[in-house]
Amino acid sequence: MKKSTALASLCVALCLTTATAKAQTAAPLTKDSLDIFLAAKMQQMRIPGMQLAVIQHGKIVKLAQYGLANLQDSVPVTRRTLFPINSITKAFVGVAVMQLVEAGKLDLAAPVGQYLPNLPAAWQPVTIRQLLTHSSGIPDILPEDKQVTAADQQAAWAAVQTLPMPYKTGERFSYNQTNYLLLGKVIDQLSGKPFAQVITEKQLQVVDMPRTAFGDAHDVLRGSARGYTYFHAVDGQLQRTQQPQNMFEVFAPMLRTAAGLNSTAEEMAHWVLALQQGKLLQPASLTTLWTPGLLNNGTTRGFSKQLNGYALGWPTVARPEHRAVAAVGGGRSAVFIYPEDDLAVVVLTNLTGANPDRFVDEIASYYVPDMRVAAGFGMPPQLRALHNELRQRGFDHALELVRKEQKKNTGYTLPEDEVNDWGYSLLRQQQVPQAVEVFKLNVSLHPKSANCYDSLAETYQELGNKTLAAKNYRQVLKLDPKSQNAADQLRKLQ
Repeated sequence: MKKSTALASLCVALCLTTATAKAQTAAPLTKDSLDIFLAAKMQQMRIPGMQLAVIQHGKIVKLAQYGLANLQDSVPVTRRTLFPINSITKAFVGVAVMQLVEAGKLDLAAPVGQYLPNLPAAWQPVTIRQLLTHSSGIPDILPEDKQVTAADQQAAWAAVQTLPMPYKTGERFSYNQTNYLLLGKVIDQLSGKPFAQVITEKQLQVVDMPRTAFGDAHDVLRGSARGYTYFHAVDGQLQRTQQPQNMFEVFAPMLRTAAGLNSTAEEMAHWVLALQQGKLLQPASLTTLWTPGLLNNGTTRGFSKQLNGYALGWPTVARPEHRAVAAVGGGRSAVFIYPEDDLAVVVLTNLTGANPDRFVDEIASYYVPDMRVAAGFGMPPQLRALHNELRQRGFDHALELVRKEQKKNTGYTLPEDEVNDWGYSLLRQQQVPQAVEVFKLNVSLHPKSANCYDSLAETYQELGNKTLAAKNYRQVLKLDPKSQNAADQLRKLQ
């Protein structure tokens, strides 16, 4: 059971400004269709402002800006508006580390204690790679994401060194800002310069990124976007509000390897191009940079089902088709690079919680048609094959085709959860009749699942078919007499 708003109509009423490169793209859609999609996404998620850059075949093919950089004064986003990129900064640190590797000054497999001998004894065997990939087991200097200011950074640094290791090194993935604090100290030590200066000289100046700079809410950065959120703490619990709240983020100087840079989508696009064109790293180093770390048991781990690995400052998206490396920051910005598709997308916003990593693939689909949700992208291969066949023959043939395949192959199965997700994906695309057929298929394949009947009942209910909705809710109660939702919905339908 999932509650879907896919059947509701979507009104696009967001004012936007766009600058699109003259270069030809591979998208067979109108030049404004992506703008319309993003306007709708911004309205849906109440994102105040956004910048977009798309890089394809070695060129920036689209630059666009939408909405407001500052709600208080109605200041529009422009190409020059600076956005904090938060943890995307870690991707720059990964590049800085690989530049030291290329210079013969650093070994990824070496223990950090080789470079920083005064660390706690338990920390010293942790390798540089394990710091980069968040598998160190070192305690976090920012427990529960509490901020550390310039005034208290030394006290926080002293305190974290007294804490026990929460898990054995290499045993799990655990996102941890201490890892990147240590990497900053290693860069300082081996370069003889502060890490911010190293990144500025070796990357920002090489790429010509004049506006990109380190800083936080205390710093006056001309043309900066204000940050917003719809969450605030009440009695220690985060609650969502109807009105946006101002964000005030502070990054202590020693922690700015973890989240300290501010940039524009255009300058970030130039940085991506420089990486792709070998201006910052050699091709072999780029491969290393984007290879996810392995835990002791040989597996990879990451933030989510989508961001399922973590390389050297870069989350990774491993999947059968259209894999990506994906730097993300602050729940509001993302840089996705699709190596096999020669495509990259940069999305910067000023809303914490916008999570553009969740819709960047949809942006990419405007340039790589095979990535369109309507074409079954993101579905397991077996389901995608069925989906595409049904697009040709009609979704009312779903059960017939599955039964035919089962006769040929007794091991042919379609997992309940995957079919259910397929149905809701169709609902989000407003393909309601097709979704009904998929939910009917799931009921036939899993007749003892109350959840399958609940999804079908919910869809009939949204369609206004009270008779079939009630019939399926009654079946839910037969299978799960404790289903409060089914009981409540039946009362509404009477």
